Amino acid sequence: MPEPRVPDPVSVLVVEDDATIRRAVQLALERYGYRVAVAADGLSGLEAFRAGAYDVLILDVMLPELDGIGLCHRIREESLVPVLMMSARGDALDVVAGLEAGADDYVIKPVDTPVLVARIRALLRRATFAPSQSPPPGAPGQVLVFGDLTVDTLGMEVHRAGTPVPLTPTELRLLLEFAAAPGSVLDRRRLLREVWDYGWEGDTRVVDLCVLRLRKKIGSARIETVRGFGYKLVRT
Repeated sequence: MPEPRVPDPVSVLVVEDDATIRRAVQLALERYGYRVAVAADGLSGLEAFRAGAYDVLILDVMLPELDGIGLCHRIREESLVPVLMMSARGDALDVVAGLEAGADDYVIKPVDTPVLVARIRALLRRATFAPSQSPPPGAPGQVLVFGDLTVDTLGMEVHRAGTPVPLTPTELRLLLEFAAAPGSVLDRRRLLREVWDYGWEGDTRVVDLCVLRLRKKIGSARIETVRGFGYKLVRT
């Protein structure tokens, strides 16, 4: 009887210019069983990303050669890989710029290892999300239609007017959350809990900026803001 296959370790690329922080993050993640590659500046990080196959990218905001925001933009032109930004300051502009560039989440340095690992695990759960079960034979299809938008909840594909819409894992999870309750208002706290796996009071800017990115891809009128409450998916 063959021995069970041991899962491949999760591969993480850390791009951080501070050598002390870079080494500390690398060692901490390796203790948790991750395979970690590192780069010290944005251009080296871009080369490493293109040369390897990574499950998660961790990018510092302030990088030489090419800053983390620009690096995230370049990566998003080529890939939907989960991206976690790190900022040395709780500066709102850093956070907003990183999320607008396409990052899925962010942490403020210095960050405790358990918090960083929890964020990575949440990103990986979104990236590997799949429906828990297939419908029985003869059951209705799982393709949901909202105007020119179609959402295949089993195939995990989204089309707008027949054209595929490339979504990051976080954007897809967010859209599926809306599609499960069309016309219902979903507040930001619920979305943080269900999409980002936050079991605590997280930063709702993460939600707002991901909704903004999602609107650009599926149509700005498809998700409506209900002021003081949250967002809802327009049915038609």
